[in-house]
Amino acid sequence: MAKKTAYNADSITVLEGLEAVRRRPGMYIGGVSTSGLNHLVYEIVDNAVDEHLAGFCTHIEVTLEKDGSVTVSDNGRGIPVDRHQKGVSAERVIFTTLHAGGKFDNNSYKTSGGLHGVGSSVVNALSEYLEIKICKGGYIHYDSYERGVPTAELKNGLLPKIGKTDKTGTTINFMPDGEIFEKTRFKASAIMSRLHETTYLNPGLEIVFTNKREGEEETVTYLETEGISAYIKELNKGKTPIHPIITYKGSSENIEVEMAFQFVDTFEENILGYCNNIYTSDGGTHITGFKTKFTQVINSYARELGILKEKDTNFTGADTRCGLTAVLAIKHPDPMFEGQTKTKLGSADGARAVSAVTGEQLELFFDKNIEILKNIIACAEKSARIRKAEEKAKSNLLTKTKFSFESNGKLANCESKDPSKCEIFIVEGDSAGGSAKTARDRKYQAILPIRGKILNVEKASIDKVLANAEIKAMVQAFGCGFSEGYGNDFDIKKLRYDKIVIMTDADVDGAHISTLLLTFFYRFMPELIREGHVYLAMPPLYKAIMSKGKGEYLYDDIALEKFKKTHKNFTLQRYKGLGEMDADQLWETTLDPNTRCLKRVDIEDGRMANEITSILMGNDVEPRRDFIQEHAKEAELDI
Repeated sequence: MAKKTAYNADSITVLEGLEAVRRRPGMYIGGVSTSGLNHLVYEIVDNAVDEHLAGFCTHIEVTLEKDGSVTVSDNGRGIPVDRHQKGVSAERVIFTTLHAGGKFDNNSYKTSGGLHGVGSSVVNALSEYLEIKICKGGYIHYDSYERGVPTAELKNGLLPKIGKTDKTGTTINFMPDGEIFEKTRFKASAIMSRLHETTYLNPGLEIVFTNKREGEEETVTYLETEGISAYIKELNKGKTPIHPIITYKGSSENIEVEMAFQFVDTFEENILGYCNNIYTSDGGTHITGFKTKFTQVINSYARELGILKEKDTNFTGADTRCGLTAVLAIKHPDPMFEGQTKTKLGSADGARAVSAVTGEQLELFFDKNIEILKNIIACAEKSARIRKAEEKAKSNLLTKTKFSFESNGKLANCESKDPSKCEIFIVEGDSAGGSAKTARDRKYQAILPIRGKILNVEKASIDKVLANAEIKAMVQAFGCGFSEGYGNDFDIKKLRYDKIVIMTDADVDGAHISTLLLTFFYRFMPELIREGHVYLAMPPLYKAIMSKGKGEYLYDDIALEKFKKTHKNFTLQRYKGLGEMDADQLWETTLDPNTRCLKRVDIEDGRMANEITSILMGNDVEPRRDFIQEHAKEAELDI
């Protein structure tokens, strides 16, 4: 019998200072993976951008240093260094106290991205060391920390002065803590993308990115004087526009709204939303306000022009946005986000403000530009025709025969019906599928073999997607339907498995099959990825067999080289496919929850994910060739 533990006052732990951040970093930066690591940079950059929004900063520099640290410098006013009412420099209060900053009273900053007042202190808490230099009042003021603990000695509560200057601004250098993060190497491409989009949102702000890391040395300057109009041009590069870019601005309820959009000759909808320069990857009220009002306006004009007859049903929201590329940026004095990482805006007045400005400005524009309006309505008409044809095709393909979950052809289902405990492994080939069926835990693990490479959905029409046998098998097995825009019946609550694990061979063909599957999930069932249900199995590449039959699995070439340094006499077995493993080996390396290695698939940057998927999996060859040539040096070759 388990020993009973008393639950009393002694059970209550109080985390002092920044210890709460170090204990639960995911609450503040979303996780300890590369995306969480890069988030540290964004928090510091956002503070500098807030200085720009307040009218005091025109230049920001972000540098990835040779030693792995990062430096962010701006020419703003400089963080306050005078004595706070707590008896120490205001800078020390900001960097050691959660929810301390100049963004709560609307006096220092009218609008702010780092509204929660935790950005600087969180970065400090999660850094091995952090140094700060503040140019203010004719002097350079200095402070330093180690894992959030101050190391610089104050004099009468004030920071030491290390020099004189006639400049103003703040420079912060920090090294992420290897005790906290899985990896401490910043992802340069993601940071560059974020900095570039920041300059689109802030015309006149110059950001210089420098990478000093060995083999990656480069300096790029971002300055976008045309603002979000230039952003739309970039997003629609290589596509055929239906009309010139439409922009409008306005304000309502003390919220500033800026919009730019353009329809192109594709079936994709791409709406990027920002609040106070923060990309809201999960949308929110501002996006909802735009979508609702835009649909109302298009339907109203379509009826007024006689394009929609009295007997016709209205266009759906998806119809009116088919082919739309849009950037919506609002500035809100007191926004409410869902979570510290600010991925979704929750402020109800955001929807009202965007709706009011959109309705007023679109009416003014369309009344003067009837031909552009007709071209946009034509896109909705085309979408409606295709949607109705797709619904008919889907009905014919998926409802002609009744589906039995327990007897889905190739699917070897698990015994449990509790989705929170169940897993499904999508396995490449009948041979590996047979081994997996033998090796699995039948109570909780289901096996679905697929034959060869599934359809590339980025290039295929919806009827071909729905007719594909492997895709139909997956859709039926998962049980949650297709996502919005492809039948509108996707329901994540109906998902039959908590984990969907892609299990392919550790070779080029296996990687291609994984990519095709991920493309399908991303385009047709993105909620599976966003809510953390999709994983990649990581079968070992090698098994090192030593004397007396002892063996050790090695999952990549790095592990092999490390193993060679400490072992001399061993035989190396190379696994080219899952089918080469017997059931015991497959269970031990890939299926056993206690010993296996799984990688969860996340969407770090929705804009980049959409762009790269289109480049690598779409029909246009030239952008794909350019991308491959640019990133060839990053490839891991399987020789």
